[in-house]
Amino acid sequence: MTYRVCFVCTGNICRSPMAESVFRARIEEAGLDGLIEVDSAGTGGWHEGDGADPRTVAVLEENGYDGEHIARQFQPSWFSRLDLVIALDSGHLKALRHLAPTPEEAAKVRLLRSYDPAAGDDLDVPDPYYGGMDGFEECLEMVEAASTGLLAAVQEHVEGRAA
Repeated sequence: MTYRVCFVCTGNICRSPMAESVFRARIEEAGLDGLIEVDSAGTGGWHEGDGADPRTVAVLEENGYDGEHIARQFQPSWFSRLDLVIALDSGHLKALRHLAPTPEEAAKVRLLRSYDPAAGDDLDVPDPYYGGMDGFEECLEMVEAASTGLLAAVQEHVEGRAA
């Protein structure tokens, strides 16, 4: 049975596609592709059908990740097929939990940086959209740091299902 993870930010053109690409690479490196499915979406539909922000693509590709992406809006009906919904900041967390049809589905929503023990109390990944390339690079660093802990947590669930 496939374990499904969806990363969510505001418009699905900066942070969540970056997290999706990095986490997909971690899954492949761990030999778990086929067992874990990963995608992303935005809380809003402003950019539906667009590719990722060119700065996101540049930072991803410079660091060896896939930059291909098509933006879409998160739909409440997806909760039933997802195992984990990863919010990139506390505003997304609140919006997603509000969208969840049941308390059980709301419990599937977690903040990405909660998987990074070095993050401390600041669990938001700042939105780089209105800044320069350094914000996108910082975003990638935060995503990479949290992806290690997230992979360990997801791998534990996947191995538990296989047992």
